[in-house]
Amino acid sequence: MITHLRGTLDSKSQGSVVIDAGGVGYEVQTAVSAYDKLPGIGAEIKLYIVESVPMYGGGVSLYGFLTDEERGIFLLLKEVPGTGAKKAMDYLDKISKSPADFKRFVGNKDAAGISGIFGFTKKTSDKLVAALKDKIGAFAVSGQEKWKAASESTPSADAISGLVSLGYRESHAREAVEKALNAADKLNKVADIIKAALRHL
Repeated sequence: MITHLRGTLDSKSQGSVVIDAGGVGYEVQTAVSAYDKLPGIGAEIKLYIVESVPMYGGGVSLYGFLTDEERGIFLLLKEVPGTGAKKAMDYLDKISKSPADFKRFVGNKDAAGISGIFGFTKKTSDKLVAALKDKIGAFAVSGQEKWKAASESTPSADAISGLVSLGYRESHAREAVEKALNAADKLNKVADIIKAALRHL
């Protein structure tokens, strides 16, 4: 069983990479949202791996994640009824904008909040809450404590969305909001968070 791969990034696209490890090229499926976080071609990379075999047969596919946290979320999503590896990866793409908010909404059984922030349909949000509400403790949200606490408030996610609507990449917006929240003691309003985050863009 492969738990992780460390090697040279041979090629990358939105949704997959090829890693050269020990002279062998491994094709790994990745979240589309991970593309901006990948290093340049030829750089060393480590991905946490999940092996998956299609329900109706076929070869083994490798799914890779930049953090063990994302790998854990993916494994939980695969346990949702009617959810295979590809659909779980699609779900993860949406959730990755703010894992802390997703955790909070599931814990509060707030399907409407999940639909509003992450764009899931009501049916899918209800299914995710029903399947994960008793497993939410398994989610490990990384980052500094200050950022973790602030991320669990809707304003942080709204600020990221606001910056994206201004034309900034989501990954850059999230990083700027994190820096703004870490640099200030009290940022509770979306407008204030955006204003502070713009200084880091």
